[in-house]
Amino acid sequence: MRMNQIIGLKGLSLLLLLLLQLPVVAQEGKPETNRFTKVVLAQKLEEPMQFQIMDGGKVLYAERKGKLKLYDPATNKMEVIADLQVSREYLKKSGESSEGEDGLQGVILDPDYAINHWIYIFYSPKNESVNRLSRFTWKGGRLNLSTEKKVLDVIVQREECCHVGGGMVFDKDKNLLLSTGDNTYSKSSDGFTPIDERPGAAPRDAQKSSGNTNDLRGKILRIHPEADGTYTIPAGNLFPEGTPNTRPEIYTMGNRNPWRLTVDSKTNWLYWGEVGPDGSNGSESRGPRSYDEFNMAKKAGNYGWPYFVGDNQAYRNYDFATKKSGELYDPLKPLNKSPNNTGQQMLPPAIGAMIWYPYVISPEFPEMGSGGRSAVGGPVFHKSDFKNGARVFPAYYEGKWLITDWVRGWILSVTLDELGNYKSMERFLPDLKLYGAIDMKFGPDGSLYVLEYGNGYFKDNPEAELIRIEFNGGNRKPAVQVAASKTAGALPLKVNLSSAGTADADGDSLKYDWKISRAGVVRYRSQLANPELLLNTPGIYKAVLTVTDPGGAKNSKTVEIAAGNAVPVVKFDFISGNSSFYFPGKTIRYAVSVTDKEDGSLASKRILSPQVAVSINYLSEGYDMTVIAQQQKTFDVSAQFASAKGLIKKSDCNACHALDTKSLGPSFKQVALKYQGSKTAEAVLAKKVISGGSGVWGDAMMPAHSSMSQTEVNSIIKYILSLSKKNPVGKNLPVKGTYTTNVKQGQTNKGTFIFRAAYKDRGTKFAPAQFGEHIVVLKNPNIPVNNTDGSNQMNFNKDRTVASAKIAGAFLQLKEIDLTELKGMEFVMAGNSTSAIEVHLDSPAGPIIGKTTNGSSIAGLKETKGKHNLWLVFTEKDQKISFINMLGI
Repeated sequence: MRMNQIIGLKGLSLLLLLLLQLPVVAQEGKPETNRFTKVVLAQKLEEPMQFQIMDGGKVLYAERKGKLKLYDPATNKMEVIADLQVSREYLKKSGESSEGEDGLQGVILDPDYAINHWIYIFYSPKNESVNRLSRFTWKGGRLNLSTEKKVLDVIVQREECCHVGGGMVFDKDKNLLLSTGDNTYSKSSDGFTPIDERPGAAPRDAQKSSGNTNDLRGKILRIHPEADGTYTIPAGNLFPEGTPNTRPEIYTMGNRNPWRLTVDSKTNWLYWGEVGPDGSNGSESRGPRSYDEFNMAKKAGNYGWPYFVGDNQAYRNYDFATKKSGELYDPLKPLNKSPNNTGQQMLPPAIGAMIWYPYVISPEFPEMGSGGRSAVGGPVFHKSDFKNGARVFPAYYEGKWLITDWVRGWILSVTLDELGNYKSMERFLPDLKLYGAIDMKFGPDGSLYVLEYGNGYFKDNPEAELIRIEFNGGNRKPAVQVAASKTAGALPLKVNLSSAGTADADGDSLKYDWKISRAGVVRYRSQLANPELLLNTPGIYKAVLTVTDPGGAKNSKTVEIAAGNAVPVVKFDFISGNSSFYFPGKTIRYAVSVTDKEDGSLASKRILSPQVAVSINYLSEGYDMTVIAQQQKTFDVSAQFASAKGLIKKSDCNACHALDTKSLGPSFKQVALKYQGSKTAEAVLAKKVISGGSGVWGDAMMPAHSSMSQTEVNSIIKYILSLSKKNPVGKNLPVKGTYTTNVKQGQTNKGTFIFRAAYKDRGTKFAPAQFGEHIVVLKNPNIPVNNTDGSNQMNFNKDRTVASAKIAGAFLQLKEIDLTELKGMEFVMAGNSTSAIEVHLDSPAGPIIGKTTNGSSIAGLKETKGKHNLWLVFTEKDQKISFINMLGI
């Protein structure tokens, strides 16, 4: 071997050695989705709102109804550490009350909590028209409410709902940022801006709050808490201290309902979601369609509401008294001339949103999808924030902003450039579906924690839960799914438990372990993946499935089953009329049926009609479940009290008590007034009714009622306590009747009628009451093409207001359409095409029940009953359509 070859080999070896000693720069690509595992920490939460993660993985969270709870992963238990009396209702001048968004809204730990043990709570105190930021001292155990120091009051009106805000975050300088909603009822604005300046309409004018430089509502406030419980104003807020007609606490204004703030730990920039109005379509005379937003602020500014929405799209100045529109507002010089404005008239220039999206697919941000909207912010990820984290997300997400939407249930990863400008977005874990995600942040371990409120409004949802999304670079935990064929029912109750959807990303074989417990004692156990269960004893059962892989990685999930009481079956039947669309001025004949295994039925008269909540409402802005929940609650209460009155009549209560006059015992109204405002009254009185007692009202003894179920007694006590209110019950409609779908003067003809029937049964001694309901949504018969249910070979324009056929045979789809009493369909074409459109039943090649002919835009329909899927098939290429009008008889 030649010497230069030896030197060359030695040199190569030396070079390789040097290369091995150089630091390796990781170039991480996008991780596999199966590297992430959803772990359920706590289920069946009660209206959870906001949470904070403490040392050891403990989670402190606030419930809207007033409880502050602590989840401990070591014990897997939830503990109530405080129960605040909060305001949750709005009371109109007429005396009518409705459920609102107020209550216990948020909680946050002081940056120096480990030393000073301070926590801050934002809540709506009882009997005060303020939302209050207070500081408490907490050293474990229960929170001592006497340590409260009132830091800041946001004055509000409690006549009309909604928008509270309540998000809190500390920045790098230990300034506390607090979001507040515009405290404005906007449902009367037809989906446009609520700027009603008529006398007495201040609750419907957001210029009093969001557009008011001298008001704390509709803002993000920034203050620096001081040790004595006061606060100072940090430099850089929107209005320097001493500026006339301004509040120095304001950091951003022009917010409608800023939701879930986050501060970038590197840049100190502020990010948040912004819940927008409910209008589906724009109007030349009023302004743009509605958008939700995601925003970022590097410095203080005005974000435009109620004069602008989205990327500074301007509304028109609209006179609600005369119904006349004026000029478009100027984003460079917004002017607030409302009589409800107490601040400056000339406002700072408006700043447009970073991301904005409507109900339909956004041309700018198509990844956001379509449907209902409710923007929720989320955290900005920096790996260096989790130096000792066991489950830190990979470097791929460095600097990305994770956002979610309460309604749409996705998480999106937003990529920004070094200046904070939007670059792109993508779905994070596309197969993950969240149910009412209401708060989201990273924990000290580097995992992503998500708090889910659930699907319904103003109620305890079974799907409400606290979850953790873990990243795992090694052996992955199984992903567990559980379901039960029935979650409630009469005895004997046969239940098929299912683990369908459970999987292991590493392909490992899995071991299944079901534990079914009642009253904390394991009653059944199975190692089958999908066991069958027969329950013969009433009670609440918890079925916990634990799945383990060969490496010992395990995961669990729980489903709850109530045995001993069947779920009521409620049906809202239309005897005449269409159950998909309403036609103004047409009369519908309806009948509600209710059957319950234990209680009987309406037909047998064992269930009385007043016990069934029946309501019909018109929503001018579409199918908004928040409004439905607010309006329906009084009807449910009415039905519940009807049941309570029936129980009282059947019992011996009336022997000693009357409604409003003293008998042997106090009147029911006296009892209600004595315990008014007491948070323990219901439990105390229920126990007394069951166990008996004396001494509170005199010497008369109350006998024990041990034969009555806890559910029955609770129902009676709730009715009695309600008598301290002006209007304890709402109006209930009959279970059989007629209804004419008239749209009242001043309402738009673009809304929705909601027919709803509900019944809550009486429960049993050992099983809780069950609730059944049926909702029928009657949509407007004028259907924009962007509201169709599917398409094939169709092109849509940028705003999705016009669809055109790419080929002959292209189609639009309408699902589950009731054809009863429909005589035809009118197609509003966007071009000059006179070619035929065919209406096919049940498939694109199904029977033709209608067809346009001779250049007509109307297709008569063959008489057909029941619900069917329809395919609207275009017979030629380039046919353009914008609306489909359903024609009634």
